[in-house]
Formats: sequence, C-alpha cells, structure tokens
Amino acid sequence: MKNMLRDAAILFAITVIAGAVLGFVYDVTKEPIAQQEARAKQEACQEVFADASAFETVAEAGDASYGAILEAGYDKASIEEVMKAQSSTGDVLGYVMIVTSHDGYNGDIRFSMGIRMDGTLNGISLLAISETPGLGMRAEEVLKPQFAEKQASVFAYTKTGAASADQIDAISGATITTNAVVEAVNAGLCYFHNVLEGGVEQ
Repeated sequence: MKNMLRDAAILFAITVIAGAVLGFVYDVTKEPIAQQEARAKQEACQEVFADASAFETVAEAGDASYGAILEAGYDKASIEEVMKAQSSTGDVLGYVMIVTSHDGYNGDIRFSMGIRMDGTLNGISLLAISETPGLGMRAEEVLKPQFAEKQASVFAYTKTGAASADQIDAISGATITTNAVVEAVNAGLCYFHNVLEGGVEQ
C-alpha cells in the first residue's frame, strides 16, 4: 500500500513538473512564433502586392459573406483572411486574400493572392503545399508564374497549351494539384467580384 502511494506521488510530481516545463516553454516561444508568422504573412502579402505600403485586415474566416463562394460552387476552398492593400497615402489599391484549397492530392494547399481594384490578378504566393515531389510540388515552378498580371473572372486549366489569358497550362501528370489551385484562385476571384468590387468591405 505504501509503495502504491509512493508511486502515485512520484507520478503526480512528474506530471506537475512536466506541465510546468511545458507551460514555461510555451510562454518563452509563443511571442517569437507569433512574430515569425506575422513576418511570413507580411512577406506573402508584399510578394503579391509589391507596391502596397500597408495591409489592413477587413475580414477573417467565418465571415458570413463567404457564402458567396459557396453559392458559386467553390465548396473545396476557403478564404482565411482578406486584407486591403493600401498606398503610402492610405488609398486602397486592391486586396490580398489568404486562400486554402482543400482539394489537393496530398492535403491542403495554402496561398496568398493579390487583386487590384480593376480585377487584375497580380499573382499568387504559395504558403503551404505538400503534393507529390516532381509532380504536384512543381506548382511553384509551373503554375505560379501563369497567374501573374492576368485579368480574368474565371480561370480554366488545359492540357494542350494555354491559348488565352484565362487558361492555365496544367502540370504534366498532376491535374489534381492543378485543378485544386485553379479552383481556389477562382474562389478568391469570385469573392472579389461579388463582395469586394462593389465596395462592400471598403
């Protein structure tokens, strides 16, 4: 009986100490992690809106107006955040969105996209992707450049070579990844045209 009580006391002490250590580590690391995440987000915004001086969040995940993309059939994508891209004088140049596709071959694909007020897509910046090496992972190399400085309300991918500004050449052997990125970009464009373009969020 004494041994059982002693063992229980030892286990309790270990649990308390481990909890205290974990709490201490969390307190020490949470600020640097938060700073790193903020820096990564700023860099992603700057990459897709290089001439903007500041970015102001106007909507976050769960906003009711995200229903616009669901109504349009984009149920495999979600918009995590929408930010105004502002000039040094405070003028709104356009918007940056953080978008996630839930339809990738190996999981979610997350990226930022910048759209000017006239609907021009500055481009996309991949934030998280874990597709098949040599195939879907070529999204950075193959897909990303094709979205730069394009003006289209909807993109479509093709396997036979893009013949117009609204067509995107598919990654050879990775049409699932291609489709996931294209549809998520379309979801962002849908949100822009149906919610932001009319000044709803300004």
